[in-house]
Amino acid sequence: MKSHRLLLSGTAALFLLAAVRDGVDGWIGNTDLPPLVSETSVEMLDRHGELLRAYTVTDGRWRLATRSKDVDPEFLRMLIAYEDQRFHRHNGVDIVALGRAAVQSLINGKIVSGGSTLTMQTARLLEDGPTGTWSGKLRQMRVALALERRLTKDQILSLYLNRAPYGGNIEGLRAATRAWFSRDPHRLTPAQSALLVALPQSPEMRRPDRSPVAAGQARNRVLDLMVRAGVLGPETVEAAKGEPIPLIRHAFPALAPHLTDRMLAANPLSPTRQLTIDSALQKKLETLGHRAAREAGDRLSIAILVADHQTGEILASVGSAAYRADQRQGFVDMTQAVRSPGSTLKPLIYGMAFDQGLAHPETLIEDRPTAYGTYAPQNFDGGYRGTVRVRDALKLSLNIPVVTLTEALGPGVVLARLRQSGADPRLAGDQPGLAIALGGIGLTLTDLTQLYAGIARGGRAVTLTAETGAVQSVSGRDILSRAASWQVANILSGLAPPANAPVNGLAYKTGTSYGHRDAWAVGFDGQHVVGIWMGRPDGTPVPGAFGGELAAPILFEAFARLKTRLDPLPPPPPETLIVANAALPQPLQRFRARDALFTRAADAPQVTFPPDGANLVADGALTVKVRAGTPPFTWLADGMPVVTGSHEREEAIMLPGRGFHRLSVIDATGRAANVQIQLE
Repeated sequence: MKSHRLLLSGTAALFLLAAVRDGVDGWIGNTDLPPLVSETSVEMLDRHGELLRAYTVTDGRWRLATRSKDVDPEFLRMLIAYEDQRFHRHNGVDIVALGRAAVQSLINGKIVSGGSTLTMQTARLLEDGPTGTWSGKLRQMRVALALERRLTKDQILSLYLNRAPYGGNIEGLRAATRAWFSRDPHRLTPAQSALLVALPQSPEMRRPDRSPVAAGQARNRVLDLMVRAGVLGPETVEAAKGEPIPLIRHAFPALAPHLTDRMLAANPLSPTRQLTIDSALQKKLETLGHRAAREAGDRLSIAILVADHQTGEILASVGSAAYRADQRQGFVDMTQAVRSPGSTLKPLIYGMAFDQGLAHPETLIEDRPTAYGTYAPQNFDGGYRGTVRVRDALKLSLNIPVVTLTEALGPGVVLARLRQSGADPRLAGDQPGLAIALGGIGLTLTDLTQLYAGIARGGRAVTLTAETGAVQSVSGRDILSRAASWQVANILSGLAPPANAPVNGLAYKTGTSYGHRDAWAVGFDGQHVVGIWMGRPDGTPVPGAFGGELAAPILFEAFARLKTRLDPLPPPPPETLIVANAALPQPLQRFRARDALFTRAADAPQVTFPPDGANLVADGALTVKVRAGTPPFTWLADGMPVVTGSHEREEAIMLPGRGFHRLSVIDATGRAANVQIQLE
């Protein structure tokens, strides 16, 4: 009977245990878990995977995504040895540690040690729950048990590494290593690891920048425990204790701030973006830009853009002298600002003229006072050079010849070709005029650099981009032919460099907008293109500012920071015509517009007296005068020579008698002018 009662009692106990087990199982299984995915900082990485820029999460905290596999293994061993030695063996709750904590609590009348596992600490961090009450501890246990059922140990550890507090608004191990050691956590010293193990226990009291003594003491306690746990040797610990505590909090990288802001605005939901920027080059050019603007004067800013013109990848983008609200308006991204490009469109216009058969680098063209209706352009220095080679007209950046070519090409055609490069030109009115040749149009530094990138790569347009893997040429769109692009590059590479700059064959062009508001310099070698803008973001004039003096030296310095030696420009394509002026086809020896048969060249001979249609009284010899043209001159009356071989521009001739007569003058080049007169 007694054995029967014992059997019933044992069975009841088993049922009770089963019921308790099922109840606990259900209690754990029905746990309402907090969100397991935490918001992490948006990160912008450079082309090599280095951090360019990071952004705080919504509540203003720095929380860089951290994976346990990217963390120094020694740190993980130290963390587990200090916080939870049985982490890999328990199911979320360490009964031994809890028992010890309960005994200490009963003895002391308060919670002395929490007995929390890393999983329980993770549960608390996820819910931001209380730590000093049994109800809070019970909730942590329940969530910890549920986490262990649904996640792997590695996943739980990653959650902890992303949410642990490290002082101030720093959360997560990777944000902490960046803030305190300016590095990622894949490789840490024992001293660094020990400090990072100690900080989450009391992140504000142990902040190294505010309480270095407390931080050092906490670190050393961790190091001592590592010796007892067999994680570190005594000699390693002694050396680690001698390592100084970091006394400052390092700023998070903020390179290419204007560009990264644009990337974030374009795709705010992507947590990580890898850009084509080279962080080392970016840092060098931001330093260069800051110095150049400071030396140039108050309120001046600068923009620098560097790209690989073969791929279109942007390697560096400096939007201002400094990314701050100052008198230079540093928050304005001047790589995107629409400004007048000055003379920087001239290479495109000359290249188009080469392609259209209007000119060749050795073609002679006139640089004389010329009016195009009511538009009468002048050279920047107010002087004129007369007859010059097209090559020299571009090198000297003369205005009259390029406007002449623009009229021959048509401003609308030039504008259309500019758009083929991928640029987005802005017009002041509805229709483009001849002034676009001299900067009468709006372009950004990105537009201009993209245009030169196309010229540099043999006339094939390319889209500049900072998106890794998004580089695509503008399909089927050629800005210039290979030969014309080479001719333009050949001319630009022959320009004299600025003072103190190396003679390295860099192909470049400068520009100054009307009123000295913008100073430009754009240049390229066989691989890269660099664009420079300097001026005031508000568009006010900068007296005495010239592209050649202000921006060109910075262009050469930027190339020096980009590489130690320029990549050579490509050789001329087989179809390139490389001859002297005398060997050119007759139509290319001297510029003639396509309607030259119906118009008079500026240097062609012109009869200035008598005027065409004049009525004169027959009274002996008639004085005739010629302007322009090349002596010697031949005069004809009604087709018959009356003066030959004359080097004078004024002659007295005899006419046959009263009536209508046709007077003609022919210069040494065969050009003629004539007038019709009547003698009474």
